[in-house]
Amino acid sequence: MATYRDAPSRPNRRQFLATAGLAAAAAAGTQELAFPAIVRAQEPIRIGQLIPFTGFLGAIGEYGKQGATLAVEELNEKGGALGRKLELITEDEANPGVAVQKARKLIEKDRVVAIEGLVSSASCLAVGDEVQRAKLLMINAGANSDEIRSKRCHRYVFSTEGCNTQYVNAIGNWLIRERKVSRWYFLTSDYAFGHDLLRVARNLLQANKGTEVGSDLAPTGTTDFSQYITKMKAAKPELIFHNLAGADVTNFLKQYAESGMTIEVAGGVIDSAFAWPVGESLRGHFPIIWWHELNNAASRAWAARYVKRWGRPPDNQAYGDYLAVHAIAQAIEKAKSTDGAKLVQALEGHTLTAAMDGLKGRPLTFRAWDHQLLQPMYVVAARDKAKWKDKWDIFEIIGEVPARGAALEDIAIPKAESQCQLEPLS
Repeated sequence: MATYRDAPSRPNRRQFLATAGLAAAAAAGTQELAFPAIVRAQEPIRIGQLIPFTGFLGAIGEYGKQGATLAVEELNEKGGALGRKLELITEDEANPGVAVQKARKLIEKDRVVAIEGLVSSASCLAVGDEVQRAKLLMINAGANSDEIRSKRCHRYVFSTEGCNTQYVNAIGNWLIRERKVSRWYFLTSDYAFGHDLLRVARNLLQANKGTEVGSDLAPTGTTDFSQYITKMKAAKPELIFHNLAGADVTNFLKQYAESGMTIEVAGGVIDSAFAWPVGESLRGHFPIIWWHELNNAASRAWAARYVKRWGRPPDNQAYGDYLAVHAIAQAIEKAKSTDGAKLVQALEGHTLTAAMDGLKGRPLTFRAWDHQLLQPMYVVAARDKAKWKDKWDIFEIIGEVPARGAALEDIAIPKAESQCQLEPLS
């Protein structure tokens, strides 16, 4: 029989902890290469969104957030991208200075693989410079200035939103051809977007030998347009062409109708989020990038999913952010990577896939040399309230521009007139 001295000795507490530590270290040594890879594979792919929730553009922000959120939810239901879930991190772009600060936060702290959204052209230009320095993909889903695609274009910046040239070519040529208006009066928002839109509209009017009979710059956030409307009456134009944005559009169109003005009115750009509040006072013709009643099965199906999720129809900004998230996911799948340079290469000349054709029923492609998405616009007219189905039914579609069968290049910035010089990819 074994004596106590012959029995295996039991380690004391210090020995036990030391032995356990060695065992743990040995186990960790066999796994230290595999474990971080597993963690990375399980981490979500983060997409940053900059969209305004404050200021005169603020009403559009919630639509943009809802559109992007729905895109992320639908993509995640199908497995996300590269087998990883997507995560959306949204920040208020507010103004150019704040937008740059938020962009740095998204890049450095949240470690997003791409940024999408933006509405203010001034903010978009500032953030475009920032993402180029960081070599991070950005998709502009709401800013219109031609500068973003021309003299201040960047290799890491793409645009799903249409540029001012696309919008003005769509509505301006229609007005001249169908309404036979040649004497125009301009009312313009006094910031980067408005100035650029005015330039494009003036060029089109001059090219068609029209006459500018008056022009005013209105500060953003203007609430009383009576002084401008008085000047319009005195000038006796055939057309009032506004280059306004945000809540300024709502206020001007309401006051224009209340003043009893009957002169034809149109705009270079319109967001349905700012047209809906005008209600039965709405009148005129406008170009719009997307409308929830497009006669297109995919478009109607998406609008129905949006209504089911959020309880109201999507506006054109919701569409823009939805499209941008899908473009980022397609780039990730195509590149098999989240590296910025590889995502840029994946999108240059990329045609959105059949599963996501921009909800317009025709192929939409990013031009390789300026990163603008080529796509049609829609000329819409304010609908008589007697024909409304509901309070959202404010527009009727007059036509698609360019028409089916015509080249989408027809309304875009011609390469010969562009000042875009993309940086080398590095």
